[in-house]
Parts: sequence; structure tokens; C-alpha cells
Amino acid sequence: MNLRQLRYFVSVLDAGNMTKAADRLHVAQTALGMQIRLLEEDVGVELLVRHSRGVTSTPAGSLLYERASVILKLIEQVRREVAALGGESTESIRLGTTPALMPVIGPEIAVTVRERLPKVALSMVEAMSHVLFEHLTRGDVDFILAYDVPDQPQITRTALLQDDLVLVSLPGPHRAKPVAFADALEETLAMPEPGDTVRAAVAKQAAEQGVELRVVYEVRSVSAMKSLVSRGAACSILPYFAVAEEVRNGLLEARPITLPAVRRTLYLAYAAQRPRFRNEAGLTGAVRNSLRMLFDVLGPLAHQV
Repeated sequence: MNLRQLRYFVSVLDAGNMTKAADRLHVAQTALGMQIRLLEEDVGVELLVRHSRGVTSTPAGSLLYERASVILKLIEQVRREVAALGGESTESIRLGTTPALMPVIGPEIAVTVRERLPKVALSMVEAMSHVLFEHLTRGDVDFILAYDVPDQPQITRTALLQDDLVLVSLPGPHRAKPVAFADALEETLAMPEPGDTVRAAVAKQAAEQGVELRVVYEVRSVSAMKSLVSRGAACSILPYFAVAEEVRNGLLEARPITLPAVRRTLYLAYAAQRPRFRNEAGLTGAVRNSLRMLFDVLGPLAHQV
């Protein structure tokens, strides 16, 4: 048993199948499968149940997954603590943010870190908020800039701002006039999967208002949702900054949702028990500095917290 096998094993269960895990690890599926088989031979018991939909863990596999996750996190912690003793050595920090946020503030954060924190090697990861939260709990990223991060003891989170979602459609006679929430739900909607924070916020509001949320096109990709809207096949409910450029160019229309508004909270979050980075204050400062751009883009749709 070695660390590579443990890392591969954890990744397979996190992904749910060999193909996705191989893509994430950037290894051939055959090589990944061989390492898993060697691991099973080493411990002398079957760890995975393979089926048409992917893989699940056996009872022994579940135990190994739990222990391996702790081991991998501990090794990463030791690596950071040892590196920190080097004083002025380069410090690697992994920051996750959402696909909609990345083009708006990602470059600003990257440039600010490069200019102000020359001893930081910043790696930026892009994923939906609920996926970023999973990455954070597994230790795959150090910080996340994500929406509606759950309040859990093992996570430290700081609210940065709130913003209202908008109904996105082709330009029409409404000229970006506000639309009532119930009327927005009457449209043919393209929305993210149920675990996504946008979908969760809309579903929660629908339940509170006693109206039905009908999603015709369920897609994970923001660009795919915008493509469906551009073709006239659907409307979508999205954060404004995800479509700001298309709205400016007259390609799409964004209507504020009212009665009631659908509002989310943006958080900066990290694992509560991890060691602190030497440049942590500088990184959080760079993130906060980038929020000015968000407020400029969102205008009245943004709210201080």
C-alpha cells in the first residue's frame, strides 16, 4: 500500500466511477484500474463494487476511504508545516471559485496576488459552489469563494456580500423590467442540478411561495444554459454577473426578480482546523479587494452584509 494508491482510491469513490476519476487525476483508466487492483491484492479484500453506473465501496472499502482521507489530509498538513519552517520559501495556496465568478474577479485576484504576494504560488480551481464545498471538506482546496456555504463546525466562513438572481432571456419588449417570481417560474427554464446553490435558492423560494418549480433543461454548465437561452429554447435564472457581458452587447436580457427577490450569500470559507498560511491575510485582502468589481457589475442587485 502506498500514498498514490490511497489517493487514487479516494478519488475513485469521490468521482463515483473510474472514467471521471481518471480524468481528474490525468492518468489512463487502465493505469488507475491496475493501481486499485494492486491495492485490493495488498489488503486481501475487495474494496469496490463495480456496476454499470460506476463504483461503490464495500464495507471494507468504506473503512479504508475514511482512514485514507484522514491520512492524505495529515500528510498535506505536515508538508505545509515543514515548508513553513523555511521562512521565505514559496507558499502554495489553492483557491476555488465558481464558473460565473471566475471571469469577473479571477484575473483581479491572480494579478493582485502576483504583485503583492511574490512568495505565494496561487492555484485557482473552478467549480459549482456545492462541488467546491466538497473539495474543501476533502482538503483538495484551501479556500473557496462560493455561495451559501453550509454552516458546519469544521468550516470557517465569512459572508462577503449578497446578490439577487435575475431571469435571463432573449431581448424582448420588457426592456429588463422587473418580473414577479411566480411569473418567472412560468417560463421554460434551464437550471443547474438540484445540488447547485442557484437551484436550491429558487427551489426554497418556490416552496415558501407555494408555487411549482418546473425545470425543463437540467444542465450543470453555465455556458450551456446561456446557449439554450441564446437559441430561444429556454430562459434561465442566474446571477447577473454570469451574463453581464452578453447583456452589455445586447445578446441577452436580464430582468430583476421581485415579489420576492431570490437572494444568495457569497462566502469566503476554509477548513477550521487546518494550519494557517503565512500569507493568509494577504490572500483574504486580495479577495476582498476584488469585490469592488462585483459591486460595480451588480449595481443595485448587490447588498452589503
